Amino acid sequence: MKKLFSKLGVIGLLSFLLLSFTQMGIANEVFDITKETVLVAEQDVLVLAEAVEEAPTLNSGDTAWMIVATILVIVMAIPGLALFYGGLVRSKNMLSVLMQVFVTFSLMSVLWVIYGYSVAFSDGSGTPWGQMIAGGFGAAFLNGITPDSVSGTIPEYVFVTFQLTFAALTPALIVGGFAERIKFSGMLLFMAGWFTIVYLPICHMVWGGGLIAEMGAIDFAGGTVVHINAGIAALVLALLIGPRIGFGKEAMPPHNMPMTMIGASLLWAGWFGFNVGSELAADGTAGAVMINTQVATAAAVLGWLLIESLQKGKASMLGGASGAIAGLVAITPACAVVGPMGAIILGFVASLFAYWACTSLKKVIGYDDSLDVFGIHGVAGIVGALGLAILMSPTFGGVGFDEGMSVASQFIIQAKSVGITIVWCAIATFVLYKIVNSVVGMRVSVESERTGLDTTSHGETAYNS
Repeated sequence: MKKLFSKLGVIGLLSFLLLSFTQMGIANEVFDITKETVLVAEQDVLVLAEAVEEAPTLNSGDTAWMIVATILVIVMAIPGLALFYGGLVRSKNMLSVLMQVFVTFSLMSVLWVIYGYSVAFSDGSGTPWGQMIAGGFGAAFLNGITPDSVSGTIPEYVFVTFQLTFAALTPALIVGGFAERIKFSGMLLFMAGWFTIVYLPICHMVWGGGLIAEMGAIDFAGGTVVHINAGIAALVLALLIGPRIGFGKEAMPPHNMPMTMIGASLLWAGWFGFNVGSELAADGTAGAVMINTQVATAAAVLGWLLIESLQKGKASMLGGASGAIAGLVAITPACAVVGPMGAIILGFVASLFAYWACTSLKKVIGYDDSLDVFGIHGVAGIVGALGLAILMSPTFGGVGFDEGMSVASQFIIQAKSVGITIVWCAIATFVLYKIVNSVVGMRVSVESERTGLDTTSHGETAYNS
C-alpha cells in the first residue's frame, strides 16, 4: 500500500509539472519525456492496484463462521454419528461401536496433519498424471503453513482443520458396515490404509484440482468424496467379512432408539457445518445451501415414512431417522447448484431409493451391512450426484449450466465421476482388506462375537446393573 501511495504521489507531481511546463511554453522534447514518464507511472499504479485486489484478504466474518462450521462437523461425528450407530447395535456391542468411531476420528486427525492435507491439496507429485490422482508431500507436517497463511478469506489453519473433519468422518462412517464383528486392531490398521489409498486420492481428484475436477464434475460438499466412498467401502467389507452370527435367523433389533434419535438429530444439525461450511464464506450462496439442506432432509423424512407406511402399515422412528440421513446425503453434492424446490424433489426421491436399497436390494444380494451404510450413504449419494445434473436446471430453480453444457452433458460427467469413485474405492478396499486380514485378521472369534465386543475387546460394559 505504501508503494501504491508513493506512485500516486509521483503521478500527481509529474502531472503538475507537465501542466506548468505546457503553460510556460517549455520545449516539446521535455513535454514528451514528462508525458511518457507519467504514462509509465500510471501503468505501474494499475499493476500495483490489481495486485492489491488479487492478494488474499482475511475476512473476520468468514473466519468466525468457518470455525463454527468446523466445530459443527466434529459434533456430527462425536457424538452424533457415534450415538446414531451406538443405538442401532445390540447392547453388548454398543461401546465397541462408540470406540471405533471415536478412535478412528482421532487417528485420521493425526494422519491428516502428518501427510493427508499435503497429498489431498498440494501439487508436486512428480508427473502430470500423478497430479491428477494425488498431490505431493511438500506440505507434509503442514510445512510452510504459518498463522499468517491465508486460504481465500480465512486462515489456512482453519481450512486445514475444516477439511480434517471430512477426512476423519468419512472412515468413521464405514464402521457401520462391519459393526459387531470386527477386530479392533485390524480395524485401525485398515482405516489407516483406507485413508491413504482411497480417501486422499479421491479427495484430490475432486477438490484438489485432480482428474474428476478437470472433467467438470460437481461435488460441492462430498457426495463422491465422503458418502459414495464410504458406502462402497462398507458394501465391499460386508461381503468380504461375512454376516454376523445368526444374521437372518435371529432378531437383531436396535437396543436404544432414543439414543439413535439423538444421534440423528445431532447429525442433522451438524450437517449445516458440513454443507454450508463448504462455501468457505458467509455469503448468499451459503444461505442458499442452508435452506436447500433443510428442505431436502425434511422431504426425505416424509418420503421414507410414506413408503414405509404403505408397505408396513406403520411409520417408525428408525425410518424417520434413516430418511433424514438419506436426505442429508443426497443434498450434499448438490446443495449449491439446485434451488429449494429441486432440493425437495431430490431429498424425496433419494429417500425412496435408499429405502429400496435397505430392504429389497439388501435381501436380494444377501449382504450384512449392519447399519446400512451402503443403502443410505452409498445409494443416496449416487442419487444426489446424478440427480443434480437434472435439478440444477433453471426449470427447477437451479443455477443453470456453464456455457456449452446441458442436462445430458452434465449427467454424463456426473456419471463418470461416480463410476471412477466406485471402481477406485471397490478395488482398493478389496486389496487392502486382503492384506490386513492376512497380517492381523479382521474378524473376531466366534466366542468373542457371541459374548459381545464390549467385554471381549474393551473389558467394559455399557450398562452396569
